[in-house]
Amino acid sequence: MVGQSPAEPRAAVLLQPFVHQVGGHTSMLTYDEHTICKPLVSQELSFYESLPLAMRQFTPQYKGIVSVHLKKDSLGNLTLIASPGLGQPDTCGHLDSAGGDPGVTLWHKCKWSHTQVTKTFKDSCPGKMLLRTDLQYHTDSLLDDANGKQAERKSYNPWGLHCHRQHLNRMSSKHNENKLHQFLLLENVVSKYSYPCILDLKMGTRQHGDDASEEKKARHIKKCEQSTSASLGVRICGMQVYQADSGHFLCKDKYYGRKLSPEGFRQTLRQFLCNGNQLRADLLEPIILRLKALLAVIRKQSSYRFYSSSLLIIYDGQEHKEGADQHLPFPKTHGTKPSRVDVRMIDFAHTTFKGSKSNPNPTLYDGPDHGYIFGLENLIKILQSLLEGK
Repeated sequence: MVGQSPAEPRAAVLLQPFVHQVGGHTSMLTYDEHTICKPLVSQELSFYESLPLAMRQFTPQYKGIVSVHLKKDSLGNLTLIASPGLGQPDTCGHLDSAGGDPGVTLWHKCKWSHTQVTKTFKDSCPGKMLLRTDLQYHTDSLLDDANGKQAERKSYNPWGLHCHRQHLNRMSSKHNENKLHQFLLLENVVSKYSYPCILDLKMGTRQHGDDASEEKKARHIKKCEQSTSASLGVRICGMQVYQADSGHFLCKDKYYGRKLSPEGFRQTLRQFLCNGNQLRADLLEPIILRLKALLAVIRKQSSYRFYSSSLLIIYDGQEHKEGADQHLPFPKTHGTKPSRVDVRMIDFAHTTFKGSKSNPNPTLYDGPDHGYIFGLENLIKILQSLLEGK
């Protein structure tokens, strides 16, 4: 982030698609290196504002609210501009486009029409990859090069771009350019990683919120029944894992995850922990310990229901020798040694709990979220079986 004196005016921030978004349907945007933002939903804001202390280590840090407006140029290209000072906390500066990752700087300079989006991806990796312009996300590999291999790191996972383009189209069709939209500012939980491997898991046996229409309710119930959400209480919504043997990211999307059987889920979980050469067995125990700690916290949260929320499991795809660990960009634990893994809950737009400010008369539930607990317990069991070599 850029340091500025109090008297210096704050520059407007051109928001970019978050290049490591692997799941979901809401557009996640990069505000600066350590901060992402997403459209504000009152129920999610209420959750972050009243977040139980015990849960804070398992959620992104909430950084405040920023006002955003849509801008269209003479060619019809659309951009989203954040307006510092309009509800934005002082701790956030604007992105320094002169430094940092050159791949990210490239995004920072772009305007987001369909043609420009496709061209930008091709230019970011000339001669080495091809972005499928039809964006058929039900295929196993999201980004292929001319030989059918996954594209290299600098090309990024295009799922966030897909969500971003849909979001821009919806905004431009419904609102004029002068309308201010409120966005949540949240910690970028993967900013510490050089090669972020991310697994997005939809947790629980129920995915529809209390406010869902009968049509939406029926649709979500069907998705759960036809996927591992019903049998395991968890299903895969997206994944990217760095393959050390090829130097590429392997990507899977939510359509892939919906089709998996329980055994297919187990095999994909194992694939998430494989670097292309071998199973990263060193990661299993720390992930299990972190999930058990989360499970203990969730069991104590009476009245909370985390409908449609996700759980991220994150690690760095680049292995390092033990002696160099103290210099690595891994998230820190309370001890002196850095942690190789992270586990975070995200997406609380349909989370309900007693005392929610966004809904003064919520459906009241007793005890903890047993559907979420069921998913966590099965996830831990599967990882333990992998640890035991079964």
